[in-house]
Amino acid sequence: MQRFASEIMTSVTKRVTVPPKGVDYRGKLVLAPMVRSGELPSRLLALHYGADLVWGPETVDRSMIGTTRKVNTSLSTIDFTRLPSHSTKDPRKDQKESLIYRIHPSREGKRLIFQIGTSDPERAVKAARIVAADVAGIDVNAGCPKPFSTSGGMGAALLQTPDKLCAILEALVKQIVPEFEIGISVKIRLLETPELTETLVRKLCATGITGLTIHCRTTPMRPRERAIREQLKMIADICRENGVACLMNGDVENRAQAEELITEFGVDGAMIATAAETNSSVFRPEAEGGIAPWKEVVEQYIKTALEVENRWGNTKYLLNHLIPGKQPVYREVTMSKSYSQVCKILGLENLETLAKEVDEKIGITPETEGQGRRGWKNKSAMAAGGNQGKIRSTEATGKKSLSERGVENQPSVALNV
Repeated sequence: MQRFASEIMTSVTKRVTVPPKGVDYRGKLVLAPMVRSGELPSRLLALHYGADLVWGPETVDRSMIGTTRKVNTSLSTIDFTRLPSHSTKDPRKDQKESLIYRIHPSREGKRLIFQIGTSDPERAVKAARIVAADVAGIDVNAGCPKPFSTSGGMGAALLQTPDKLCAILEALVKQIVPEFEIGISVKIRLLETPELTETLVRKLCATGITGLTIHCRTTPMRPRERAIREQLKMIADICRENGVACLMNGDVENRAQAEELITEFGVDGAMIATAAETNSSVFRPEAEGGIAPWKEVVEQYIKTALEVENRWGNTKYLLNHLIPGKQPVYREVTMSKSYSQVCKILGLENLETLAKEVDEKIGITPETEGQGRRGWKNKSAMAAGGNQGKIRSTEATGKKSLSERGVENQPSVALNV
């Protein structure tokens, strides 16, 4: 697990005790929490290529509260489901529940960090308690800059209400850690000045957290803007003084580069986002093959997505990132409407039989394939293409349903939160 721990460990005068069922973030290269790009098959793909830990996508507390935990024996997963928010008080017996979160215990459970979107200590604890027994840690999102998160006082909005953020972390440390024996961490962004960042980090380290991830950008900054690393050593030093593991995030592209950055800035580990979305093999050490060709990664991803019966729309969304846009098959894949079609396009004959079986299980038939983007069965594919507005316009009731992440109007791009 800790392939480069010996290179980055420095003398530690104090160390917050990592609970028995938790994980130490030190010496780890991890997958960042990304909306839509952090679903189960993406996480398993990252682990396959050497990620030490994986963060799930931000999941809002309100969406988890009220879910039912179900053991899915056919997939060997644990599913958290609930009825859509627009359902009536007396739902039909055949009403289909929404899948809010899916975990594969044997393949990721002890290496999965659940990231929660919250703005209230009580709700945070209530939501965390539902999933805490099945994950290795709970992380609070205090870094997402998008309105769907900040408008509810969550994400980066918490950076402007540090007392509330500390109260959330303290509540989780006090109530979740003793009961479930896992650690609590937080992911933040830089504030307007180094002085403000320093004050915030000191407050956060005093809450009892075991880990802190710093995204080296301020809230207004976009991913295309170069990460700011001048404050990293200061943040790492504060975390070290308090015994809290410090991960860096922002423009980390692969394992080799991560090792260099970790040594240069004295942090304990690193988190990869965009680069992993493009090619998950960025986690693999050079000695084990390094970055793999896109075709190999795509085949492994499709195979994994089929094994866990991932929603087709979500699978297609990530395929559009994994396949280089200049490749001749790219456009064909963007137009595909099923697992069967994409396997034929990519020449994956070895997966075609399984693809047909999965298509049938998730409700994709030749008829629905022919309906194209106007067919109600293709809402997921529409979402993958960024057509949320078209979806809403075609819904007869006009009511908004509970989104898969518990967040209305999700953006059409993956977010590193």
